[in-house]
Amino acid sequence: MPEQSVTTQTTADALIIALAQRLDQAWEERFTILPLTESEGITNADIAYRIQTHWTDMRVQRGERIIGRKIGLTSKAVQEQMGVNEPDYGTLWASRYFPAKNGRAEAPFEIFLQPRVEGEIAFLIGETLDWPDITPQQVLAATEALAAAIEIVDSRIDRWRIKLADTIADNASYGGLTIGAWSRAMRSSDLRTIGMVMNHNGRPTVFGTGAAALGHPALAVAWLANKLRTFGIPLHAGDIVISGALAATIPVQCGDLFTLEMHDQPPLHLRFV
Repeated sequence: MPEQSVTTQTTADALIIALAQRLDQAWEERFTILPLTESEGITNADIAYRIQTHWTDMRVQRGERIIGRKIGLTSKAVQEQMGVNEPDYGTLWASRYFPAKNGRAEAPFEIFLQPRVEGEIAFLIGETLDWPDITPQQVLAATEALAAAIEIVDSRIDRWRIKLADTIADNASYGGLTIGAWSRAMRSSDLRTIGMVMNHNGRPTVFGTGAAALGHPALAVAWLANKLRTFGIPLHAGDIVISGALAATIPVQCGDLFTLEMHDQPPLHLRFV
């Protein structure tokens, strides 16, 4: 490799490491940073995924555990707004999973920066998906169970001034999640038509259907499995996948209670304390 190419690659690697460290510090110390697209000129999605991956690797080395993946930008309207033609993905970190007991979970408001919540459908993958051109039908066949989920989206980017590379590098704006009871019966439902209501402090606030997630939640998961394979990462048996927002996000204040009602599942409650 020519000396100039080696130098360029070394410089790029050093920048990726430095930006992953910057995001990690912002996460740990709870402060926002300027958009990387503005401060560093990061516009390439592959570079942004390398930043995200290095950040996850840093956390895993310190004891973090990966429990699955999240899919973002599944709405066509949001894709058009951001000038992209496909979703993005992030990694679910166990340290921000808030288990629900009897359908109720709590999250400490103070650990977040500018949180919002959204209702989603979660998949529990029962068979590792690691072959070319994975289809939605194969995803459904490999799914052990499904559940209602509330994702907390949060951004280390100042005032949510994000473009595609910003949110990808920032672990797809991951904040945390809670999941309702797993249901095998939901596997036989038409996921496109499953309805969702998110109640905010007792008032119905946003409404959605499964079709909001890229037309079909299983299509979103198939996209994820195929995208991960381009980076040499399979979607593993045991992974949780949250498949994309079914309606608009709702800003969060301390003390807020959110209740997700979906299909024939028991309500899922999340309170910020």
